[in-house]
Amino acid sequence: MKNRAFYMTDLKKLEMNEIGMPVAKEGEIIVKLEYVGICGSDVHYLEHGRIGDFVVEGDFILGHECAGAVVGLGPGVKKLKVGDRVALEPGVTCGQCEFCKSGKYNLCPEVKFLATPPYHGCLMDYIAFPENMAFKLPDSVSSEEGALVEPLAVGLHAAAQGGVKLGDRVVILGAGCIGLVTLLACKAYGATDIVVVDIIEKRLEAAKQLGASRVINAKQENVRDVISLLTDGQGMDKVIETAGSEHTVKQTPYLVKRGGTIVLVGLAAKDIIDFDFMQIMFKEADIQSVFRYRNLYPAAIGAIADGKIDVKGIVTHEFSFEDTQKAFDFVIDNKEEVVKAVIRMG
Repeated sequence: MKNRAFYMTDLKKLEMNEIGMPVAKEGEIIVKLEYVGICGSDVHYLEHGRIGDFVVEGDFILGHECAGAVVGLGPGVKKLKVGDRVALEPGVTCGQCEFCKSGKYNLCPEVKFLATPPYHGCLMDYIAFPENMAFKLPDSVSSEEGALVEPLAVGLHAAAQGGVKLGDRVVILGAGCIGLVTLLACKAYGATDIVVVDIIEKRLEAAKQLGASRVINAKQENVRDVISLLTDGQGMDKVIETAGSEHTVKQTPYLVKRGGTIVLVGLAAKDIIDFDFMQIMFKEADIQSVFRYRNLYPAAIGAIADGKIDVKGIVTHEFSFEDTQKAFDFVIDNKEEVVKAVIRMG
């Protein structure tokens, strides 16, 4: 067996190298990866070499949305066996800090998260990974769907942070991958009227196919006017920002209903953004934020297995592992065409 990995060697440049086979330590499994999703953060690192304070230094392996089959067991592995297919939750936490012990382990300051510098990602044939962060996939859930559990968990966390419930009216700003999985999550939580906003028509078409009640192309319509008209001037119960745009973050106070909730998911390029807090004060609106997710992989896998969430509908492009450079080039050069791209491993 040989283990190949794609390294980011420069901006927009990827090279395949053969690396050593991983060795499973105590409590670890060896997984032969079958699918890896291309996330916006992977693309951002490849284009710009950094996200905020996280800077790529030297050759670096991208990828953190992944699933595959167990091919080896380290000492102390108790629940999984060779042949099991698993989705890997990419953040390995310390388990000892106040955040881990209180259940909010996504806030662990010592987290080792795949493809977040200095920790390499999973664009490789074989990886060693802790058993307790590998979640078995039932036969009814494909490995491709397993790789999509990671972004779906973000959408489920966004809906949970917003307290989305049966009968809620929701507007989602941004119809990229995270916007669409948030749409799926809000539907699963019982929201009955979900409006999705974007400026890219292909993404809005995907939102309609996935069950949006209405879509708004912000290039063609005034979002505030449309939401006001739809709600008789009341605003929406929940406003979820997933685009990571300064403009859409600024919009949120005007779209939310009195007593409603804003959820900030997208990471804007600017750290400091002018924001109309007077609207928030007058409306007594809540503002929630999202950092990754926690305790949601079993729920996400169960929802896919049970048919409550069909996550396959977000995938628009698939590439082979050997074509990883081509895959990233295509995603970078065709942002208006790609909703979600995945890489099928060897």
